[in-house]
Amino acid sequence: MCLFGLVLTACGGSGSGLAPAAEPAHSPPLETNPAGRVVEVGNKPEGLVFDPRTGLLAVGLANPDELALVDGRSGRVVRRVALPESPRHLDLARPGGPVLVPAERAGLLVEVRLPRGRMRAIRVGDHPHDATAGGGREFVGNERGHTLSVIEGGRQARVLDAPVGPGGVAATKGGLVAVVGVRSRTLELFDGRALRSIDEIDVGLGATHVIARGSRFFVVDTRGDALLEVLTSPLRVHRRTHLAGSPYGIAFDGRRRRFWVTLTALNRVAELTDRRLLRTFPTVRQPNSVAVDPATGRVFVASRKDGTLQILDPPPYRG
Repeated sequence: MCLFGLVLTACGGSGSGLAPAAEPAHSPPLETNPAGRVVEVGNKPEGLVFDPRTGLLAVGLANPDELALVDGRSGRVVRRVALPESPRHLDLARPGGPVLVPAERAGLLVEVRLPRGRMRAIRVGDHPHDATAGGGREFVGNERGHTLSVIEGGRQARVLDAPVGPGGVAATKGGLVAVVGVRSRTLELFDGRALRSIDEIDVGLGATHVIARGSRFFVVDTRGDALLEVLTSPLRVHRRTHLAGSPYGIAFDGRRRRFWVTLTALNRVAELTDRRLLRTFPTVRQPNSVAVDPATGRVFVASRKDGTLQILDPPPYRG
């Protein structure tokens, strides 16, 4: 772990040659049984989000393209909602829903209401990859269009220029929106209320996902094997926590102040504070996505390879 007073200069920014987008590592066959229990959920699960109000876990599936709504206590699928296209990432607009489902090849943001699964589809940009909500608006990163769609009142109200290959998107309660450019290897910060860009910095060697915590953002550097803490005033990379194993999916447990990050090259999931790695647990194969129930601390990991869902109740950390 090291602290940075300056932005990362070894990374390619928007003015340098573009790198291919970082992708999750191809996981090897399992050598250790997954911790907890494993249930069947559907084909190629990727994208998880847990709703604390209904107790439902939303799981994105492909072929057939649908959203599985899973009871977080039993692990049983209680409803399947047909989608116009398979998602990659999911988020909640607010506790209780709706679930925000970017349908990449359809060019749509699908809002799925909980618990019954009623849908509303909104036309956005080219290849919407991730979505978030903040300040009464929803924001969608259109990966191939290099734009950020702003959704108000059930329609696309504005389109903003975004870093090249916008992938991960996250918003703070204070109205800041961060967008990871997976090809420009940058993070751009937007004022989500004034709908203007504030600043952009180089971030990591191949960042993919980002989540917000307070006024800070945490970025998964998949190619650089790290979790980066980004401060916003001024915008800068403040801390880098090393995470061997090609980190990819991320979730945050606000009650316990824990991050959970999947390590796809190792078939493991890591538990961290904002400063250090605490421990790892064996997972299902190809663990691209993770979610957590903040009430119980239960962790869910999806296997893109095997169509299964791992349910893990980690014991208290005693280190």
